Amino acid sequence: PDSHNRKERPTMSNASQRIIPLEEGWNDEIKAKAIDKLEALLNGGMDSGQASMFGPREYVQIYTTCYDMCTQRSPYNWSRELYDRHGQTIERYLTSNVLPALREKTGQGGTILLRELNHRWSNHQIMNKWLKKFFTYLDRYYVKHHSLPTLSQSGLRRFQTHVYDEMKQDTTTAILGLINEEREGKIIDKSLIKSIVELYESMGMGTLDAYNADLEEALLSATREYYAKKRDFWINDSTPEYLVKAEEALNEERNRVADYLNSSSESKILKVVEEEILEKVEMVLLEKETSGCRALLQNDKSEDLQRMFRLFSRLENGLNPMASIVQSFISTMGDDIINRRQARLDGGEKDKNDDPRFVKALIALHEKYLGVVKKDFSGHSLFQKALKDAFVEVVNKNVGQYTNAELMSTFCDRILKSGGEKLSESEVEETLDRIVQIFSYLTDKDMFAEIYRNQLAKRLLNQRSTSNDAEKLMIAKLKMQCGTQFTSKMEGMLADLAVGSEQRTEFEQRMRSVDTKLDFSVQVLTTGFWPSYKSPQVSLTPEMSKCMGVFKEWHDKKHQKRKLSWMFSQGNASVRGTFGKKSYDLQVSTLQAIALNALNDGVSLTFEEFSRKLNLDHAIMKPLMHSLSCGKYKVVRKTPPGNKINISDKFAANAKFTCNMRKIRIPMASLDSSFNTKRVEEDRSIAIEAAIVRIMKARKTLQHQQLLSEVLAQLAFFNPNPRVIKKRIEALIDREYLERSADNPHVYNYLA
Repeated sequence: PDSHNRKERPTMSNASQRIIPLEEGWNDEIKAKAIDKLEALLNGGMDSGQASMFGPREYVQIYTTCYDMCTQRSPYNWSRELYDRHGQTIERYLTSNVLPALREKTGQGGTILLRELNHRWSNHQIMNKWLKKFFTYLDRYYVKHHSLPTLSQSGLRRFQTHVYDEMKQDTTTAILGLINEEREGKIIDKSLIKSIVELYESMGMGTLDAYNADLEEALLSATREYYAKKRDFWINDSTPEYLVKAEEALNEERNRVADYLNSSSESKILKVVEEEILEKVEMVLLEKETSGCRALLQNDKSEDLQRMFRLFSRLENGLNPMASIVQSFISTMGDDIINRRQARLDGGEKDKNDDPRFVKALIALHEKYLGVVKKDFSGHSLFQKALKDAFVEVVNKNVGQYTNAELMSTFCDRILKSGGEKLSESEVEETLDRIVQIFSYLTDKDMFAEIYRNQLAKRLLNQRSTSNDAEKLMIAKLKMQCGTQFTSKMEGMLADLAVGSEQRTEFEQRMRSVDTKLDFSVQVLTTGFWPSYKSPQVSLTPEMSKCMGVFKEWHDKKHQKRKLSWMFSQGNASVRGTFGKKSYDLQVSTLQAIALNALNDGVSLTFEEFSRKLNLDHAIMKPLMHSLSCGKYKVVRKTPPGNKINISDKFAANAKFTCNMRKIRIPMASLDSSFNTKRVEEDRSIAIEAAIVRIMKARKTLQHQQLLSEVLAQLAFFNPNPRVIKKRIEALIDREYLERSADNPHVYNYLA
């Protein structure tokens, strides 16, 4: 024998030289001194932790006998016989001792049976361990050379065949019974079940096949049955109460797996529970009249909504119906705001392009549900889309004669012009942020841009802007939302004023050398950036004409290739007016200043005389004289008195005019509409044609329907009617950018 084997048998004696017959070695040594003693100890309830079952001397003696019997020369080499008897010993013990004990306990309750099985399984592991120790030499050589199951495997297989296979049905039933008891709140012996689960795992011989087939399948089926009953019982509760129970159940099942089941079962068990208590009743829970998703949104039940989101996000597509309800709810809330505006108009409120109550309500609604989406629904993309789709629907529903685009732009005007909303810098920025969020849902963004540009122009030209920084901030927000092309004109307007201030300083120095009573300054604007204005050729006062001549001469020297056009309708003036003994500073437009100058020194003029003197037609004279004689500050007396200007009226300075304030601003109705719809339509036509040409240049040939959908996808600032696109296609065919295919009239070809 090898040297390392010698180490294990320090008491080798001369007896080893003698041939040991099989029966003698087995009966007198191995069975009598090892197996019988081992069985007696196990049956006597020997504690598995005791170290003194066999002392070193006993163990070595038995090991040596086995070794010698396996190393004798043939025909006295008893390796095969000892291997067979090892198996038979275990088999006999299991069938004569273990099985009867287990059968006896079968009808006595789950815990009793499982304890007995656990005890017998522990004993079997002890027996297997010691027999493996005694017959180690077999494992090392005989088993290896003959490719047989190891002694441990052989012992396990026999336990499986003779005990496990017969008892597994009863033990599985017992385990399921205990698990259901625990589900009902009873305290059970978790460590006992854990030990039995380990037995099931061992029976797979290195795989989980036995555990899966014999315990897990039955457990999943029992779990489904248990929670189906619970579902039918719980469904009468309110949705939040139901979901609290559902979440508790899922947490308990997760903990149950951690406590005593195999971790691979967790996902399968949770899936069964989710299907039974969530998936099968999702719509019932979501649509409950007084406690479903709608009711929770209505009553701001944040915690319940978070739980609902958490639970239904576990299901595949479980959030889709919830998101649909959220979208429909937000749409309904938005429609309420629109209906309230309609009701105010129907109730006789004047329809104006300024309705801060309406815009603030939209902003508040958006802010609220944006918070709900972020906090309660973790900013999930489905709910962001639901919010967006709801607001796209609401924001593009117009009520009254003014579009929501105009109401929103006017709201921005209130925020940004002096005398509007009284807000701090941070409040202004916050409000602009929120209005831009609402603006992002508009389909007619180009309409908003046109109105906003007109209002921006008025603020800038009338020096009514609260802060240049706030104006830049708003334009930057719009630029981020829609790109440079969208805001280039607005940026140009601000740039004009920045450049203009330098030029004004230079011109003021030139004006110092001119003999005039006027404090005269000019703002030069770039035609392409600013809205187009009506500019009547009014008869100016000599002083004004003189100053204008000086400016033209100075400007032409500086910029020889630029052509100046004077916009008198946009100018403003400060006029000193003396009525009786009191004098006032009147803040008026250039046209109003010229009209007041014409009535100096007690002059009285009829409407027609006035019109000829100022060289203005009736359409301009009427709003002009209305502002001076029918407004809040009647600095001109009209005869006969009244609130309407007629051609037969006569005008003179109002000598009896008095006012508590010394500085008075007299507003005049704008001669231009707040925005030019025609111009927007023209810009749209150009944008549509550009998109068509871009697409066709890249694709060369395209079907009508495909071209239509690609054009719609490219246009970001408005949503054109397909009929309009068709007209633009016809126009491009007429101008030979495109042609219809000879084979198919619905196909277009690009002409280079």
